[in-house]
Amino acid sequence: MTTQGTLFIVSAPSGAGKTSLVKELRSQCNGLAVSVSHTTRAQRPGEEHGRDYYFVNRNEFVSMVDAGEFLEHAQVFDNFYGTAHRTVEAALSRGEDVILEIDWQGARQIRELIVGCQSIFVLPPSQADLEARLSGRGQDDPATIQRRMADAISEMSHYGEYDYLVINDMFEEALTELTAIVAANRLKTRRQAAVHAPLISGLIG
Repeated sequence: MTTQGTLFIVSAPSGAGKTSLVKELRSQCNGLAVSVSHTTRAQRPGEEHGRDYYFVNRNEFVSMVDAGEFLEHAQVFDNFYGTAHRTVEAALSRGEDVILEIDWQGARQIRELIVGCQSIFVLPPSQADLEARLSGRGQDDPATIQRRMADAISEMSHYGEYDYLVINDMFEEALTELTAIVAANRLKTRRQAAVHAPLISGLIG
């Protein structure tokens, strides 16, 4: 019997390093799939359709919403983001753990729908550090950066809704903490009992 996988939700303000952490976490943890979200925002240089996001226009996105195809969806800045049911549920049914990068609005929706999901919030070490990271991207003008900072502060105020809190000051330390969270959840008695049923039966049967 295939053991149901665990859904890990990871949220963070823009610039906190969430994407880099998740990318490295996947390289260190076997059986950890990333759910690729749909978005209406423009494709950035170096991004691939189907790998980073499924890039769709607003009409396509609205049609998917109306058809009930999303597990969660939300508006972030001027764009829409959503997670398709089929993407997550297929992986979980195969016994894979799935990691999902979404904002606090989407996290709230998913916690109500999927029992046993684990949520993680990543914070930067300071506002000054976060602003420096946003400025260092060289993609936005000062007014846009200030707007992103205001949105980031609002996002960070929801950290208390999550199961785990990781501070991304030192990247390697934050990565170690994320890896420990995944490992600890895989060692829970319910999951271990299912994975090692023959061994346990032989020991006590």
